[in-house]
Amino acid sequence: MSSTTIESRKTAIVTGASSGIGYEITKELARNGFIVYACARRLGPIDDLINDLAPELTTELAKAVIKPYQLDISKEDEVKQFRVFLEKELPNGKLDLLYNNAGQSCTFPALDVTNDVMEQCFKVNVFGHVNMCRELASYLIQARGTIVFTGSLAGITPFPFGSIYSATKAAIHEYARVLHLEMKPFGVRVINVVTGGVATNIADTRPLPDDSVYNFPEGRKAFEYRQSMAKNHHPMPADVYAKELIKDILSDKDPVDVYRGKLATIMSYVMMLVPYSLLEWGLCKKFKLDKVFEALKSKAESKTKSD
Repeated sequence: MSSTTIESRKTAIVTGASSGIGYEITKELARNGFIVYACARRLGPIDDLINDLAPELTTELAKAVIKPYQLDISKEDEVKQFRVFLEKELPNGKLDLLYNNAGQSCTFPALDVTNDVMEQCFKVNVFGHVNMCRELASYLIQARGTIVFTGSLAGITPFPFGSIYSATKAAIHEYARVLHLEMKPFGVRVINVVTGGVATNIADTRPLPDDSVYNFPEGRKAFEYRQSMAKNHHPMPADVYAKELIKDILSDKDPVDVYRGKLATIMSYVMMLVPYSLLEWGLCKKFKLDKVFEALKSKAESKTKSD
């Protein structure tokens, strides 16, 4: 644990800090010499985070280095207000780390996603991060700091019932890669964390719509299996993931993509090496879509005979 004094600590911002990855990243940053602005829509859990750290850092120090800030990154005006707030909070105008972690899941068949659901997912997973980078760029450039994004295997793998979530992650992956190139002249690192299975509470529990084309027994079973995918496959604990990410943040290396979390590295090679037709076959088997095909084929054959 770092013994860095308050005056010499670096400064970080973590969005989505109230649970999961953001919660554990905030703790690890505090342990490693950062003052952290822990941003979230709900601030209650941040008090728990401070209490978790108190036995290690002392209550006084934990309260000094963890600074809760209520922020909904899907609202551009709140992001701009945060920038104004930081003008007074950062007297030297430096921000060493922006960790864009806040996220929202969206698990629905592609044909069932409403405009409102799609728009909200993009606002949180894409627009919010883009707005944060734009508004806080001058502080990061002044510090020659680091920007991190919580990407996802979903951004490179066509997991069924995840079309919109996957689209948002694919978008932020590409944004991060271009930003990585554009920030090089300013000495700002950009890291896109292609994240595999991590134990968080992000899973989407909304039910299958009544009018869904998948609303029949085999379709519902496949959908329910997809909803429980993460918890049923022994995901990496969030604190273990955070410890790995701290090494990336503190390193002098400048990668674009790093692969962290359960199966992240393996699936990256699968996506590069396995023919797409074989990949789709495997995903159909894995996510029980083969049973959906069988049910629809049987229904069609029965209809043909009755006609």
